[in-house]
Amino acid sequence: MSGDYPARTPRQPTSVSGALAEPAHVLPARRWLLPSAVVAELDPDAGEGRFGRPRRTVRDWVVDFGCFLLAVVIGLAAANTLAHDPHTPHSLAVVDQCLGALACGAVWLRRRWPLGLAVAMVPVGLVSNTAGGAGMVALFTLAVHRPFKFVGWLAGVSLVLFPFIFWLRPDPDMPYLVAVTLTALFTVAVVGWGMFVRSKRQLMLSLRDRARRAETEASLRAEQAQRLAREAIAREMHDVLAHRLTLLSVHAGALEFRPDAPQEEVARAAGVIRESAHEALQDLREIIGVLRAGDSDEAGRPQPTLAAFDGLVTESRSAGMKVVLDNRVADPAAVPASVGRTAYRIAQEGLTNARKHAPGAEVTVTVRGASGDGLTVSVGNPAPPGDVPHVPGSGQGLIGLTERATLAGGWLKHGAEGDGGFLVHAWLPWTG
Repeated sequence: MSGDYPARTPRQPTSVSGALAEPAHVLPARRWLLPSAVVAELDPDAGEGRFGRPRRTVRDWVVDFGCFLLAVVIGLAAANTLAHDPHTPHSLAVVDQCLGALACGAVWLRRRWPLGLAVAMVPVGLVSNTAGGAGMVALFTLAVHRPFKFVGWLAGVSLVLFPFIFWLRPDPDMPYLVAVTLTALFTVAVVGWGMFVRSKRQLMLSLRDRARRAETEASLRAEQAQRLAREAIAREMHDVLAHRLTLLSVHAGALEFRPDAPQEEVARAAGVIRESAHEALQDLREIIGVLRAGDSDEAGRPQPTLAAFDGLVTESRSAGMKVVLDNRVADPAAVPASVGRTAYRIAQEGLTNARKHAPGAEVTVTVRGASGDGLTVSVGNPAPPGDVPHVPGSGQGLIGLTERATLAGGWLKHGAEGDGGFLVHAWLPWTG
């Protein structure tokens, strides 16, 4: 690179959904108006010319030709001054003009070797007045393409040498002090102009990098939100379907191991299986509908709240469980919907686990609390009355409930009791 600009960052264009998008070229219709160094930074896919360098744009050709003409015009003015200077020998004037011509031609190399050209112009400027324009162009190029430490050193050396140059070869048309002062001011102006151009380019590149980082961060946030939404849906599916499917498993197992059961029990178990399967299909249909429509969790049927505890207990009792509900909340409707829904899911998961791991045991569901004190939910059962066959399970339900309670601002604890039972105990914030 001819320009010492911030390092390129790999482009990873993404859509809002996180999928990779097709790379878009930067300013395809006006790229010719930008310097090749800037185009190469903004668009790493831009083509390269010879020697692995960025291909010149139309703007580069125009600017390079303008710099060449400026160096030539200043060189011709200096050559004309030498022609009318009686103190300059003809041979020295010829050498001066030859070096000036070579320096003007070397201006076309300023993008490839900005530092080398600027360093070479210092000794050339000592013996050639006609190379002054090319030297200024080289110094300007160095200020644009390299950090200040390089141009500062060369500009300082030039400012120190100017008094000696005009002392050895005075300008025939201007006094000594005027010539030194004007040349020094012109050098400072050229360096300042080059540094301004460099800072403007760096600002453009930094803004582009910020835009790229903002796009990447927005994509990551969208992916994270999508992942969190999927995890929430997965937890909801587990909380909803595990209860229904456990009922199916329990009653199907009862029919399998007791084929000689009375007709009434068989009919009741078949009814529970049919009702549970219907409810499971309804819940699954609602969740799939949410996924397709992209609605929130409040879509579909009303979500269960604290007021639905009686229905949950009744459903469990109809499945043959022994459930005792101790609801000490005076006004269940006053409980916030999100808190009531979380409490319902905790009780539902506790009843499901008790049905699987402690069949026949009496389960106690306790709900108490008030606005400002929080809501406490406990689901406990003693040790099962008999041997319990192994029921596969990963414990993901309790893990998900713990996370759900934490996200709601509360906590959940669970574990075995000293008498062989099991207790799920949770606290949820309830503010008025």
